[in-house]
Amino acid sequence: MQPKYCDIFWSFLKVGAFTVGGGYAMIPLMQRELVTKHGWMGEEEFMDQVALSQAMPGVFAVNMATMTGYRLRGKGGAAVAIVGNVLVPIVFILLLAMFFRTFRENPIVDRIFMGLRPAVVALIAAPVFTMARNAKVGWSNVWIPVASALLIWLFGVSPIVVVLVAALLGYIYSLITRNS
Repeated sequence: MQPKYCDIFWSFLKVGAFTVGGGYAMIPLMQRELVTKHGWMGEEEFMDQVALSQAMPGVFAVNMATMTGYRLRGKGGAAVAIVGNVLVPIVFILLLAMFFRTFRENPIVDRIFMGLRPAVVALIAAPVFTMARNAKVGWSNVWIPVASALLIWLFGVSPIVVVLVAALLGYIYSLITRNS
């Protein structure tokens, strides 16, 4: 049974409204809404959609909303999901821009944002571990993201170079394992 447009809208409105920290922090909420609560897709399909949304150009959350909405209800579903996903952040950014000069130097606001940082890290880390478990990624593969992070952080290697080299090595690995 196809979900109603209003259900798609409200699900993505909640995701957009209650996520601090960007697209990756939205993954646990999206997973809860799309997989657990509504059952609009399975765990594996959700992980595939996350990977595809990351690979596509543009904003991750909008890519997820577009693909999910389109899958559920076509072009109308995609439009409703996008609007739901970006409505609250756009309003918030507009309000923030209007009043930014007023509280830019406020130490209380500064402390609030400092306090949000660890929560954002946890929101991003949680789906990484969940997706790794669901994808059956073993500890033998943990070195890949660790090495990538160290190359970027300590040695200043461009993330684009890291992604391209990882893609090339993954392709070579798949050729080697396929032929053996």
